[in-house]
Amino acid sequence: MATSQNSSGPPDLDSSSPSDQSACSRSSNRSLRVAEIERRKNEAEDPFVLALKYFSDVEAGTPVTGNDDVERNLVAVERVAYSKGLPPEAISIMLEFAMSLRMGTSPCVRVLKCLIPATVVPQEAVVRAVVWLCVGKIPLSTQVLFIKWVLTMFDMIDAKDQLHSIYGFLFSFVTEENLCPYICHLLYLLTRKESVRLFRVRKLLDLQSKMGRQPFLMHLLSLYKVFCPELVTLSLPSRMKAGFRNHNSQWKSALIAVQKKNSFQVTSSVSLTVRLKDKTNPRKRKHNHLEVPALSSAVNTQTNPSSSRKLVPLVQLHSFSLLLENLHHIELPAQMGSLLGSSLALQYLDCVQDESAFLRLNFWLGHALHEEFLFCSSGVSQNSEEVLQFLDRLLSSQHFLQEGFSSTEAFLYKFLNIWDGSLLRPQILGMLSNIPVVPSSCIRQLLFEPLMQLFFTSTLFFKCGLIECLNSMLLKWLTWHSVYALEDGLDISLNSHTSINMTLSGFKDSLMELVHFVGRLASVGLQIEGCHSLLLSFILDFYETVCDMFLKYGLPLVVMPPAGVFYPALFATDPVSVDRLAHIMYRYKVNLMSAKTQEKQTEQAFHISRQTYREFNHYLVVMVNCLWNSKMFQPGMGVEMEEELLVSSKVPQYWSSFDFIHHPAFLSYAVDFHHKCWPGSRNVDFNSIKHPKPWGWYLEYLYAQGFEGLKQFVQSNISRRSTAGDGQGDGLSADQR
Repeated sequence: MATSQNSSGPPDLDSSSPSDQSACSRSSNRSLRVAEIERRKNEAEDPFVLALKYFSDVEAGTPVTGNDDVERNLVAVERVAYSKGLPPEAISIMLEFAMSLRMGTSPCVRVLKCLIPATVVPQEAVVRAVVWLCVGKIPLSTQVLFIKWVLTMFDMIDAKDQLHSIYGFLFSFVTEENLCPYICHLLYLLTRKESVRLFRVRKLLDLQSKMGRQPFLMHLLSLYKVFCPELVTLSLPSRMKAGFRNHNSQWKSALIAVQKKNSFQVTSSVSLTVRLKDKTNPRKRKHNHLEVPALSSAVNTQTNPSSSRKLVPLVQLHSFSLLLENLHHIELPAQMGSLLGSSLALQYLDCVQDESAFLRLNFWLGHALHEEFLFCSSGVSQNSEEVLQFLDRLLSSQHFLQEGFSSTEAFLYKFLNIWDGSLLRPQILGMLSNIPVVPSSCIRQLLFEPLMQLFFTSTLFFKCGLIECLNSMLLKWLTWHSVYALEDGLDISLNSHTSINMTLSGFKDSLMELVHFVGRLASVGLQIEGCHSLLLSFILDFYETVCDMFLKYGLPLVVMPPAGVFYPALFATDPVSVDRLAHIMYRYKVNLMSAKTQEKQTEQAFHISRQTYREFNHYLVVMVNCLWNSKMFQPGMGVEMEEELLVSSKVPQYWSSFDFIHHPAFLSYAVDFHHKCWPGSRNVDFNSIKHPKPWGWYLEYLYAQGFEGLKQFVQSNISRRSTAGDGQGDGLSADQR
């Protein structure tokens, strides 16, 4: 019974299954057919679909005047374009209609202005439009408008391989005076090494002789010179004005509006959108046009598989080993800004030193920083999270490459003149510390004047941040010198990606200008802020770098701190500042003695001026007499006061007010030491510490507190010969007298 029941169950289930599945299948097919019929019905009634069909099938010669169908369909296309953007097939249809002039020239401009893509622009549509340019029937103003549209949508074009193949056709338009600036811009974006030919260089030079040294011609020639320096013998200035103007005003606001409405972020050089990485942000973005683009290929491998056989797209490399294997066969991405978002791309830039890549990247950065940030009146909040992420990524890339970009340098020179010192302070100061060495002839105008105004009118924390930034700048300049200085010491290549070379004397002049500038800022800043210990700490950081320039970085230069820094540090109320000053003076002595030894041994050693030795010896005598010999306020000690004034202060033994015992920074240590040596004494007698044995114990006690600078200073500058008076040494050692 049990067996029959078990065997009868499954047959019932099996017999019902085919009928149920058949019913479900018939129901599903019926639903699909109904949905398809409904979709076709909606499409047939959709004005936008009808409009595209109209412009696709309209015959040449159809009149425009009095034609209500044209106006109705064009309004339908414009409504979709300005609300959510046109799909790729619509872009192809409308661009073909406009450039073929089927209905004359009147609707052409209107159509070009409404070509706002929702996602990408088909490359084939752009190539066909360029073909229509060659026909010669399109008015010149319309041709200019079309090239502007291509420049605006350049990074939204889905591939560039076919555009590279018609480089010669595009170059032929440089002879048109009105088209030349825009064609040069487009050629700049498309130029590769194989595009540079001698006849093209000659044509550009001929145009330059007729039109003058136009920025757009100079920039294209500079790119040609990077690829083939043997063909371009023209000397180009190291610093040129912006060669290409912003041509996206016709479509920029429309693109931003479309991007805000669409959930899909458009890959655009104008809006500079696309996620920084592959992360998605569920929160709706407020601004969408100052980000690092995603890494993508410039070749559409799906449409043209053979075009990428010789070159390997950078986006296909996912490890450093693959990068090394294909190092000389890498195809750069369509958007050069995407290099900032890839560690492998930055490693490629660092290894290969491709100057064309740096030129293109600087062009993209220049546009992003100037047009989308510095001169943008609407659309982007300069303090938004988007801007912070963009600048942080830029800083991260510069730190990885250990050098700045020329475009950020040019941006900073303009931005400093309008900066309030608080907007994006960490990012701006970080970029400022990465700029290369500025010639001494223009460093005052470009850097010192705007920074000085900001320094004297800003808060204490800005002053500290600026001093730290300038210290970082000095460290980078010194590092560049130690790395790129030639063996003969006559020439220095400060940046491997520019043509700027600077002689050693020029480099020293710039560095000396920077050190003196910080000295002036520090002296006045300490007076303004009441010798604040925090500001003094950052200033001493700077002079810890300055005092070791000769031994650590091989720079034949010694610059002493000004009196406005030395005396506030010597009379500081915190012992750390006095200890650091002692360490700085010790390092100055080591550097000066080393330089003096080299000067005696070799003929090529640099010569230290007597003024530098006099300044050092003066500071050294003041410190020894102040801290050790208790001879403060004596004639010739640097700080002199009238005897009557000192007596009227009623300070007992005022000449010893700043020695190791009575100095405000060490007074608490002297009291603590006295209690430990004479625990039963009710009165604190500091003179008892000056006896030979307690004095030696007191010095060891100070050294045990971590004051290594004081220990170095005392051991290197003071001879510990006992005297009958106070048991201390007699001051300077024999070699310092």
